[in-house]
Amino acid sequence: MDVRLTEEQQLLSSAAADLADDLGPGSVAELGEQARLARLEKAVDATGFRTLRSDGASGVEVAIVAGEFARGLVDVPYLGPVLADDLARRLGGQVQRSDAAPASVDLTGSLIGVVEAPAELAQLSEEEAGRWYALALAASTADIVGAAQGTHALATEYAKVREQYGSAIGSYQAVGHLLAESLALIEGSISVSRHAAWAVDELPVQEAIEAGRVAKIYCARAAMTVCETSIQVHGGIGNTWECLAHIYLRRVLAATETWPVKLEELTIGLS
Repeated sequence: MDVRLTEEQQLLSSAAADLADDLGPGSVAELGEQARLARLEKAVDATGFRTLRSDGASGVEVAIVAGEFARGLVDVPYLGPVLADDLARRLGGQVQRSDAAPASVDLTGSLIGVVEAPAELAQLSEEEAGRWYALALAASTADIVGAAQGTHALATEYAKVREQYGSAIGSYQAVGHLLAESLALIEGSISVSRHAAWAVDELPVQEAIEAGRVAKIYCARAAMTVCETSIQVHGGIGNTWECLAHIYLRRVLAATETWPVKLEELTIGLS
Protein backbone atom coordinates (compact mmCIF):
# COMPACT_ATOMS: atom_id res chain seq x y z
CA MET A 1 0.00 0.00 0.00
CA ASP A 2 0.95 3.65 -0.44
CA VAL A 3 0.78 5.42 2.93
CA ARG A 4 0.70 8.83 1.31
CA LEU A 5 -2.64 10.63 1.54
CA THR A 6 -4.72 11.40 -1.51
CA GLU A 7 -5.64 15.01 -2.25
CA GLU A 8 -9.10 14.48 -0.74
CA GLN A 9 -7.60 12.90 2.37
CA GLN A 10 -5.19 15.81 2.74
CA LEU A 11 -8.14 18.19 2.64
CA LEU A 12 -9.93 16.10 5.27
CA SER A 13 -6.80 16.17 7.44
CA SER A 14 -6.52 19.95 7.07
CA ALA A 15 -10.18 20.47 7.96
CA ALA A 16 -9.90 18.31 11.09
CA ALA A 17 -6.61 20.00 12.06
CA ASP A 18 -8.08 23.50 11.63
CA LEU A 19 -11.06 22.61 13.80
CA ALA A 20 -8.82 21.13 16.49
CA ASP A 21 -6.45 24.11 16.44
CA ASP A 22 -9.26 26.66 16.53
CA LEU A 23 -11.46 25.12 19.21
CA GLY A 24 -9.37 22.55 21.09
CA PRO A 25 -8.08 23.49 24.55
CA GLY A 26 -4.97 25.64 24.40
CA SER A 27 -4.21 25.12 28.07
CA VAL A 28 -5.19 22.93 30.99
CA ALA A 29 -7.29 25.83 32.30
CA GLU A 30 -9.48 25.68 29.16
CA LEU A 31 -10.54 22.08 29.80
CA GLY A 32 -14.17 22.09 30.88
CA GLU A 33 -14.77 25.64 29.63
CA GLN A 34 -18.44 25.34 28.70
CA ALA A 35 -18.64 28.10 26.09
CA ARG A 36 -15.70 26.66 24.15
CA LEU A 37 -17.03 23.11 24.47
CA ALA A 38 -20.40 24.18 23.11
CA ARG A 39 -18.76 25.78 20.07
CA LEU A 40 -16.58 22.72 19.56
CA GLU A 41 -19.51 20.30 19.82
CA LYS A 42 -21.50 22.35 17.32
CA ALA A 43 -18.56 22.49 14.91
CA VAL A 44 -17.86 18.74 15.09
CA ASP A 45 -21.55 17.98 14.54
CA ALA A 46 -21.66 20.28 11.52
CA THR A 47 -18.70 18.59 9.82
CA GLY A 48 -20.28 15.16 9.63
CA PHE A 49 -17.05 13.58 10.88
CA ARG A 50 -19.02 11.29 13.21
CA THR A 51 -20.93 9.74 10.30
CA LEU A 52 -17.97 9.23 7.98
CA ARG A 53 -18.54 5.49 7.61
CA SER A 54 -22.21 5.73 6.67
CA ASP A 55 -21.17 8.41 4.18
CA GLY A 56 -18.81 5.94 2.52
CA ALA A 57 -15.49 6.96 4.05
CA SER A 58 -12.63 4.49 4.44
CA GLY A 59 -10.94 3.34 7.61
CA VAL A 60 -8.02 5.58 6.67
CA GLU A 61 -10.27 8.63 6.67
CA VAL A 62 -11.76 7.76 10.05
CA ALA A 63 -8.22 7.41 11.40
CA ILE A 64 -7.11 10.73 9.89
CA VAL A 65 -9.74 12.61 11.88
CA ALA A 66 -9.00 10.61 15.03
CA GLY A 67 -5.33 11.50 14.78
CA GLU A 68 -5.88 15.21 14.23
CA PHE A 69 -8.40 15.39 17.05
CA ALA A 70 -5.97 13.74 19.46
CA ARG A 71 -3.14 16.01 18.35
CA GLY A 72 -5.33 19.02 19.16
CA LEU A 73 -6.77 17.41 22.32
CA VAL A 74 -10.33 17.75 21.00
CA ASP A 75 -12.45 17.11 24.07
CA VAL A 76 -15.85 16.15 22.66
CA PRO A 77 -16.80 12.60 21.58
CA TYR A 78 -15.57 11.23 18.27
CA LEU A 79 -14.40 7.62 18.59
CA GLY A 80 -17.62 6.40 20.22
CA PRO A 81 -20.00 8.04 17.74
CA VAL A 82 -18.01 7.13 14.61
CA LEU A 83 -17.79 3.48 15.69
CA ALA A 84 -21.50 3.47 16.51
CA ASP A 85 -22.09 4.85 13.02
CA ASP A 86 -20.02 2.05 11.48
CA LEU A 87 -21.94 -0.55 13.49
CA ALA A 88 -25.28 0.93 12.44
CA ARG A 89 -24.17 0.84 8.79
CA ARG A 90 -23.33 -2.84 9.09
CA LEU A 91 -26.68 -3.59 10.78
CA GLY A 92 -28.65 -1.56 8.28
CA GLY A 93 -30.26 0.48 11.03
CA GLN A 94 -29.58 2.70 14.00
CA VAL A 95 -27.55 1.90 17.09
CA GLN A 96 -28.40 3.74 20.25
CA ARG A 97 -25.51 6.03 21.04
CA SER A 98 -24.17 6.02 24.57
CA ASP A 99 -23.05 9.26 26.17
CA ALA A 100 -21.58 7.47 29.15
CA ALA A 101 -17.94 8.09 29.97
CA PRO A 102 -15.98 5.07 31.22
CA ALA A 103 -13.64 5.60 34.14
CA SER A 104 -10.47 6.99 32.65
CA VAL A 105 -7.35 8.98 33.43
CA ASP A 106 -8.04 11.00 30.29
CA LEU A 107 -9.21 14.54 31.01
CA THR A 108 -10.36 15.27 27.45
CA GLY A 109 -13.29 12.84 27.49
CA SER A 110 -12.10 11.15 24.31
CA LEU A 111 -13.73 7.86 25.33
CA ILE A 112 -17.20 9.25 25.99
CA GLY A 113 -19.64 7.03 24.12
CA VAL A 114 -17.10 4.26 23.51
CA VAL A 115 -18.51 0.76 24.01
CA GLU A 116 -15.76 -1.82 23.62
CA ALA A 117 -18.08 -4.79 23.01
CA PRO A 118 -21.51 -3.56 21.86
CA ALA A 119 -24.30 -6.12 22.24
CA GLU A 120 -25.24 -5.51 18.60
CA LEU A 121 -22.05 -7.23 17.44
CA ALA A 122 -23.79 -10.54 18.12
CA GLN A 123 -26.20 -9.72 15.28
CA LEU A 124 -23.36 -9.51 12.76
CA SER A 125 -21.51 -12.22 10.91
CA GLU A 126 -18.02 -13.07 12.13
CA GLU A 127 -16.63 -11.19 9.13
CA GLU A 128 -18.60 -8.01 9.81
CA ALA A 129 -17.92 -8.05 13.54
CA GLY A 130 -14.23 -8.54 12.81
CA ARG A 131 -14.19 -5.55 10.48
CA TRP A 132 -15.76 -3.40 13.19
CA TYR A 133 -13.14 -4.55 15.68
CA ALA A 134 -10.35 -3.83 13.18
CA LEU A 135 -11.71 -0.31 12.76
CA ALA A 136 -11.84 0.17 16.54
CA LEU A 137 -8.19 -0.88 16.80
CA ALA A 138 -7.16 1.38 13.92
CA ALA A 139 -9.08 4.42 15.19
CA SER A 140 -7.82 4.12 18.77
CA THR A 141 -4.28 3.64 17.46
CA ALA A 142 -4.61 6.80 15.37
CA ASP A 143 -5.69 8.60 18.54
CA ILE A 144 -2.49 7.41 20.24
CA VAL A 145 -0.31 8.58 17.36
CA GLY A 146 -2.06 11.96 17.21
CA ALA A 147 -1.46 12.51 20.91
CA ALA A 148 2.22 11.64 20.44
CA GLN A 149 2.44 14.22 17.63
CA GLY A 150 0.78 16.82 19.83
CA THR A 151 3.08 16.36 22.81
CA HIS A 152 6.15 16.31 20.53
CA ALA A 153 5.10 19.63 19.00
CA LEU A 154 4.52 21.01 22.50
CA ALA A 155 8.02 20.01 23.59
CA THR A 156 9.62 21.29 20.39
CA GLU A 157 8.04 24.73 20.77
CA TYR A 158 9.06 24.85 24.43
CA ALA A 159 12.65 23.96 23.51
CA LYS A 160 12.74 26.96 21.17
CA VAL A 161 11.84 29.49 23.85
CA ARG A 162 13.17 28.06 27.12
CA GLU A 163 16.67 29.34 27.75
CA GLN A 164 19.47 27.98 29.89
CA TYR A 165 22.99 29.41 30.05
CA GLY A 166 22.02 32.11 27.58
CA SER A 167 20.72 29.84 24.81
CA ALA A 168 17.46 28.10 23.90
CA ILE A 169 17.59 24.54 25.24
CA GLY A 170 16.74 23.25 21.79
CA SER A 171 20.15 24.38 20.60
CA TYR A 172 21.84 21.83 22.86
CA GLN A 173 22.67 18.53 21.24
CA ALA A 174 21.26 16.34 24.01
CA VAL A 175 17.83 17.96 23.78
CA GLY A 176 17.91 17.96 19.98
CA HIS A 177 18.69 14.25 19.95
CA LEU A 178 15.79 13.47 22.27
CA LEU A 179 13.35 15.35 20.05
CA ALA A 180 14.79 13.80 16.88
CA GLU A 181 14.42 10.30 18.32
CA SER A 182 10.81 11.07 19.21
CA LEU A 183 10.16 12.29 15.68
CA ALA A 184 11.58 9.06 14.26
CA LEU A 185 9.25 7.05 16.50
CA ILE A 186 6.30 9.14 15.36
CA GLU A 187 7.12 8.70 11.66
CA GLY A 188 7.29 4.95 12.09
CA SER A 189 4.02 5.01 14.00
CA ILE A 190 2.28 6.98 11.25
CA SER A 191 3.22 4.34 8.68
CA VAL A 192 2.17 1.33 10.75
CA SER A 193 -1.06 2.98 11.92
CA ARG A 194 -2.04 3.97 8.37
CA HIS A 195 -1.44 0.41 7.24
CA ALA A 196 -3.80 -0.79 9.96
CA ALA A 197 -6.44 1.74 8.92
CA TRP A 198 -6.08 0.75 5.25
CA ALA A 199 -6.30 -2.94 6.18
CA VAL A 200 -9.76 -2.45 7.71
CA ASP A 201 -11.34 -2.36 4.25
CA GLU A 202 -8.68 -3.92 2.02
CA LEU A 203 -7.29 -7.08 3.65
CA PRO A 204 -8.97 -10.33 4.71
CA VAL A 205 -10.57 -9.76 8.08
CA GLN A 206 -8.11 -11.75 10.18
CA GLU A 207 -5.19 -9.97 8.53
CA ALA A 208 -6.89 -6.63 9.18
CA ILE A 209 -7.27 -7.51 12.87
CA GLU A 210 -3.64 -8.63 13.02
CA ALA A 211 -2.50 -5.36 11.42
CA GLY A 212 -4.54 -3.43 13.97
CA ARG A 213 -3.08 -5.37 16.89
CA VAL A 214 0.50 -4.95 15.71
CA ALA A 215 -0.04 -1.23 15.13
CA LYS A 216 -1.61 -0.74 18.54
CA ILE A 217 1.26 -2.37 20.41
CA TYR A 218 3.95 -0.64 18.37
CA CYS A 219 2.36 2.80 18.48
CA ALA A 220 1.47 2.61 22.17
CA ARG A 221 5.07 1.77 23.07
CA ALA A 222 6.40 4.54 20.84
CA ALA A 223 3.91 7.11 22.15
CA MET A 224 4.81 6.39 25.75
CA THR A 225 8.46 7.12 24.96
CA VAL A 226 7.48 10.34 23.15
CA CYS A 227 5.33 11.45 26.10
CA GLU A 228 8.10 10.73 28.59
CA THR A 229 10.55 12.66 26.42
CA SER A 230 8.17 15.62 26.22
CA ILE A 231 7.91 15.77 30.01
CA GLN A 232 11.69 15.48 30.30
CA VAL A 233 12.32 18.30 27.80
CA HIS A 234 9.92 20.52 29.73
CA GLY A 235 11.99 19.94 32.87
CA GLY A 236 10.41 20.92 36.18
CA ILE A 237 7.36 22.51 34.59
CA GLY A 238 6.67 19.25 32.79
CA ASN A 239 5.68 17.72 36.12
CA THR A 240 3.16 20.44 36.96
CA TRP A 241 -0.61 20.42 36.52
CA GLU A 242 -0.47 23.50 34.27
CA CYS A 243 1.65 21.83 31.56
CA LEU A 244 -0.34 20.11 28.80
CA ALA A 245 2.23 17.31 28.59
CA HIS A 246 0.37 15.23 31.19
CA ILE A 247 -2.91 15.69 29.30
CA TYR A 248 -1.35 14.08 26.24
CA LEU A 249 0.11 11.30 28.38
CA ARG A 250 -3.30 10.64 29.93
CA ARG A 251 -4.91 10.43 26.49
CA VAL A 252 -2.30 7.94 25.30
CA LEU A 253 -2.81 5.79 28.40
CA ALA A 254 -6.59 5.83 27.99
CA ALA A 255 -6.53 4.93 24.29
CA THR A 256 -3.97 2.18 24.93
CA GLU A 257 -6.19 0.53 27.54
CA THR A 258 -9.25 0.64 25.26
CA TRP A 259 -9.33 -2.52 23.10
CA PRO A 260 -6.01 -3.55 24.71
CA VAL A 261 -3.78 -5.99 22.87
CA LYS A 262 -1.54 -8.61 24.42
CA LEU A 263 1.61 -9.93 22.76
CA GLU A 264 0.32 -13.51 22.90
CA GLU A 265 -2.59 -12.47 20.65
CA LEU A 266 -0.20 -11.81 17.78
CA THR A 267 0.61 -14.50 15.25
CA ILE A 268 3.90 -12.78 14.35
CA GLY A 269 6.80 -11.97 16.61
CA LEU A 270 7.24 -8.43 17.93
CA SER A 271 10.46 -7.64 19.75
